[in-house]
Amino acid sequence: MGDTTPHIVIVGTGFGGLGMAIQLKKAGIENVTLLEKAGSVGGTWRDNTYPGAACDVQSHLYSFSFEPKSDWTRKFGLQPEIRAYLEHCASKYGLRDHIRFNTEVTDAQFDKTSGTWTIETAGGESISAQVLITACGQLNQPAMPSIEGIDRFQGKVFHSARWDHDYDLTGKRVAVIGTGASAIQFVPQIISKVTSLKLFQRSGAWVLPKPDRPFTGLEQWLFGSFPLVDRSYRNLIYWRNESRALGFTRFGFLLNAFKWLAKCEVRRRVRDPEKRKNLIPDYPIGCKRILISNDWYPAIDQDHLELMTDPIDRVESDAVVTKDGSRHPVDTLIFGTGFKATDFLTPITITGLDGLDLNDAWQEGAEAYKGISVAGFPNLFMLYGPNTNLAHSSIVFMLESQIHYVMQCVNRLKDPGLHFMDVKAQRQQTYNEGVQRALTHSVWEAGCNSWYKTASGKNTVNWPGFTFSYRLMTRKLDLQDYELYPRPAR
Repeated sequence: MGDTTPHIVIVGTGFGGLGMAIQLKKAGIENVTLLEKAGSVGGTWRDNTYPGAACDVQSHLYSFSFEPKSDWTRKFGLQPEIRAYLEHCASKYGLRDHIRFNTEVTDAQFDKTSGTWTIETAGGESISAQVLITACGQLNQPAMPSIEGIDRFQGKVFHSARWDHDYDLTGKRVAVIGTGASAIQFVPQIISKVTSLKLFQRSGAWVLPKPDRPFTGLEQWLFGSFPLVDRSYRNLIYWRNESRALGFTRFGFLLNAFKWLAKCEVRRRVRDPEKRKNLIPDYPIGCKRILISNDWYPAIDQDHLELMTDPIDRVESDAVVTKDGSRHPVDTLIFGTGFKATDFLTPITITGLDGLDLNDAWQEGAEAYKGISVAGFPNLFMLYGPNTNLAHSSIVFMLESQIHYVMQCVNRLKDPGLHFMDVKAQRQQTYNEGVQRALTHSVWEAGCNSWYKTASGKNTVNWPGFTFSYRLMTRKLDLQDYELYPRPAR
């Protein structure tokens, strides 16, 4: 009998895509193609090269469990080092021969007669696969605000995720729109170069000190020489982070200690009472993403940084105009406005059984069984799908749980008598009702709008529990959850 291993296509080469491909190769499955829209691997760590880009999860936990790196330079990895780690993984595990770079997926359609996905690329190619695995991430489509007149602005405009390194900010009058996770990293890096910086803030962010420092040579030696030390340190980080889940998912009051700490930081580091007042958010801590930084408040404290809280009315050729009629002349507009995190898999058009469009299936907001499978879309598996994001721990841990689950599905699909598998709609509905029920107790429902939610207010992004409970849930594939379609007789 010939090889019954299905051809597998993986979309994306960030942590999810590379981790999935590595485990497939480890299992002896070589019939794998990775499609990458850019010219190199790394996902969000390739795209976000803005000054100061770094991770807010500790390096030892923000890496694959099967590929420890003992020589991290800092407790919290910087973008170039995380990107280099992913490049190393791609090379070490022989993935480069499987990757097709500069190949953007535009469309995927399932054909139930052949039991295959036909994947169309922007270059006009068609690729056939029995299994389609998406590893597009949630932070890959920059969100540009709809502000009147942006197209008329005569100066320089760019988004933080598409940073223009050829443009010199020295001596420029800069407007930064947005005060999220990217802005709190790049503003402190550029503040000393610019003549003036107008920081447009819709709402303040809760910002805590970052317990970061370089590792000593001795620490790196210990991690490298004694794997047990490295693993113990990783486990310590894991359980310490995991304890915070209670505050996010059930008992919001537990986060109040962090609120007090953030307020102390503002009082200690910002002299201007007006700035202080505007920096403290009016929503409960944790409702939006908690940020960590040691240089954000000192940057805000600079005299040539003006914190703007009046809403923007429009942009003119050389200025930003606020609703109160004030004109703020600037040379440069930088958007730190984040990503379309709730628009999963856009802009790919995905068509499942009987012409079902994924966008139609998700009209009420994205959902998937265990964040991985969607009813009506057989042999499609998502990594970092709906409701699998975290506020307290490492997404790499969640991805490894998902990869383990998808591996079981792939092994099942090796059966020559099995045409395809499709999660039961009822199982998906029951599962997602449970997720949404659990989310009602979370701090994300404490009365604020955030990128975790759709326009209608449904949280389609976050996981409302512990990461170990998710791991237990994905440990074993239950075939009762799926409709198994036998291969038609020839």
